[in-house]
Amino acid sequence: MVDKIKLSDLNKTLSEYGVEALQGVSIEGDIELEIDTGAGGVGPLFAYYFGHEVAQVAMQLIKFAKTMGYPVEGLLQPVAVAQAVSPAPADLAAAAAVVPEWKVASSLASQKFKVGTDHTWKHQIQEVVLGATKSDGGSRGKAITIGGEKALPFFYDTAMPNRPVVTMDVFDMPIGMAKAVKINYEDVMNSPAEWAKKAVKEFHADLVTVHLISTDPLVKDTPAKEAAKTVEEVLQAVDVPICIGGSGNPDKDPLVLKAAAEVAQGERALIASANLNMDWEAIGKACVDNGHVCLAWTQLEINSQKELNRKLMKVAGVPRESIVMDPTTAALAYGMDFAYTNMERIRLGALKGDDELTFPMSSGTTNAWGVREAWMVNSPNKDDSAWGDRMLRGPIWEILTGFSLAMAGVDIFMMMHPLAVAYLHEITQSLMGLIEAETPDTANWIKMEV
Repeated sequence: MVDKIKLSDLNKTLSEYGVEALQGVSIEGDIELEIDTGAGGVGPLFAYYFGHEVAQVAMQLIKFAKTMGYPVEGLLQPVAVAQAVSPAPADLAAAAAVVPEWKVASSLASQKFKVGTDHTWKHQIQEVVLGATKSDGGSRGKAITIGGEKALPFFYDTAMPNRPVVTMDVFDMPIGMAKAVKINYEDVMNSPAEWAKKAVKEFHADLVTVHLISTDPLVKDTPAKEAAKTVEEVLQAVDVPICIGGSGNPDKDPLVLKAAAEVAQGERALIASANLNMDWEAIGKACVDNGHVCLAWTQLEINSQKELNRKLMKVAGVPRESIVMDPTTAALAYGMDFAYTNMERIRLGALKGDDELTFPMSSGTTNAWGVREAWMVNSPNKDDSAWGDRMLRGPIWEILTGFSLAMAGVDIFMMMHPLAVAYLHEITQSLMGLIEAETPDTANWIKMEV
């Protein structure tokens, strides 16, 4: 026994068995209508879809009546005409504007975008100062403050006290780079000091990050003391705050970062980084002993971030005002949703009072260049469409990665391409109202050039 059957299916079944008419048959049951009411189930869209469904039912009933032997030839034409002239959804907005009881279009047109901070956001992100001027015992031309937010980024009713900043990457040896990046640094890649100077003077970096990658035992195994000399050279070449990174080797980095922290004593550098897979306590104490800020790096896991932050404070003795988090940046297309969601959860948790998360965040935005779409000439898939000019594609990838994470609450971006840096500066500062961004002539978007 069939509990439910569509009229169209019943007609089809009877036709398949060659049944042209039924006599002496009584069929009882209820008719159910399934109607997609569209926008909210009211207004012109509802009227349209309801009328459409009724017409469909009428057609099926007429066909069924014909099968039952009833003369229906005179009924088919009016229904067909009614279907043909029924208004299309595209015409409904115009209809709604002139029919008083259909106020969907007019009501939408009169609505204004409203925004306001969440009343559960009662806690402030910790402010952290990077760099120390002469009056503070360092030699930087100025110090930079990050953090201090009381809401998610760029809410007009809760202004961000400090703008997001960019630190540009500098390496202690030439490395392989995408062509779009390399052409900007070919003249300085053999001198970290000159590289840093160019990043600041020509590309307007707020800070520079010195990556001591040559210290890796699998690369050059540069001794920690020798690597520390590179840090000294960079400090003399620029007067902006600096960030000091190791090679990522869990055995060597604690030694390298300790030596670098000592040579930069008093400069309040950002030491990158302490993580749970190496001697985080030694790195944390090196920051405390030499007056630096500790970058707490974890891999896309909020509970690991809480654990590391807690250990740095309670075991290594790092004060709250000397911690910046790096929850890991997964580049656009290779996990951006995961990275963004993790950072946003961290920031929301902090605003709602989780004191193990109330710290500024850093993003390794240069991870965007690890995505093949950012640097490969063409797609490896022969059936794929053209990817476009990689000299522009790569920087755009870095810009979008950075801007996306800016919306999650990132305070400091580690970047490489000068064009990407310039655009991220402009985007974030214009959203804060610090500068007036140039408005493109979007009316002529077809003729616009990049």
